[in-house]
Amino acid sequence: MYIPKHFKMDDKEMMYDIIEANGFATLMAQHQGYPNATHLPLLLDKESGYLYGHFARANEQWQDIRNQEVLVVFQGPHCYISPSWYETDRAVPTWNYVAVHVYGQVEFVRNDELKTSLRDLVLKYEQPTSAYQFDEVDSGFLDGMAKGVVGFRIQISRMEGKAKLSQNHSDERKKRVIGQLEQSGNQNEQQIAVLMKAEGTRQVGR
Repeated sequence: MYIPKHFKMDDKEMMYDIIEANGFATLMAQHQGYPNATHLPLLLDKESGYLYGHFARANEQWQDIRNQEVLVVFQGPHCYISPSWYETDRAVPTWNYVAVHVYGQVEFVRNDELKTSLRDLVLKYEQPTSAYQFDEVDSGFLDGMAKGVVGFRIQISRMEGKAKLSQNHSDERKKRVIGQLEQSGNQNEQQIAVLMKAEGTRQVGR
């Protein structure tokens, strides 16, 4: 990923936070000699350094993915930045965003490890008060459904993070941008404003 030095994310925990908050990822690998991508939810185990997920068995990408270095993209919040928000017309539009790229190799998981990863994924997203409780689902039904997926884990070999949050602009411009984004009803724009404020705090502390 192209990362100018002022947009480089060096904090491993911050990258983990982006992954956990934006778990619906894009997994890219070569399939039959061509680039191929699957969009799917992934679960991070920080202690082991693994991402867990599963393919639909009918998705042929899993069939030749062994021994490849795969790329997983986690896209965080992003939004358009208008030059009209600056104090000058000598500016151009841009896009602020946060993204993390993860690299590693796929290892397949089965049986109890697969069931645990499926359970943990459900627990992450299902509300505690939901009528659906994974542990109460008939085990025979779950076993049957599990036959339709191919579980895997990716051992993280390296990560890259990019936070493009107007760090290359003056404090005055950043304040103007934050002010505009905070007035928006768009969730992405509000999240970028929060991240820009946090980035400003980190800059002060350096």
